[in-house]
Amino acid sequence: MRIGELAARTGVPTKTIRYYEDIGVLPRPGRAPNGYRVYSDEAVERLRFIRDAQSTGLTLAEISSIVELRSEGIGTCGHVVELLESHLDDLDRQIQNLRDARTLLVDLTRRARQLDPADCTDPNRCQTIARLPEGSVRSRKGRLR
Repeated sequence: MRIGELAARTGVPTKTIRYYEDIGVLPRPGRAPNGYRVYSDEAVERLRFIRDAQSTGLTLAEISSIVELRSEGIGTCGHVVELLESHLDDLDRQIQNLRDARTLLVDLTRRARQLDPADCTDPNRCQTIARLPEGSVRSRKGRLR
């Protein structure tokens, strides 16, 4: 099949297919006498694998490492588990960072509701975002408590 049919069957744009060939995650296909790329059903399966692997969060470099191991006849299950665990750890860190950011935003919003806009006189900073000494909150009258 030609690249257009491969793209239609997999939902992967032709430009992306060519890129995957360039970086080696998809083997270069044979050529027809007219110079067109000719793909086998194996290319369909490889592109589906790449798409599925990307949906788990794996990068193209990680997917390439899996493909390389497989091409050498080496089992990849342990390697894939390590990659997925690494992504889980990253995700857990991101979740914690988001929780911390949410806590900060809740605190800032709570504090902002207690501030008097008339007290905001700094031309460079909004009093809502300006850091105050830990534990202090301005009252509506502008005094620190």
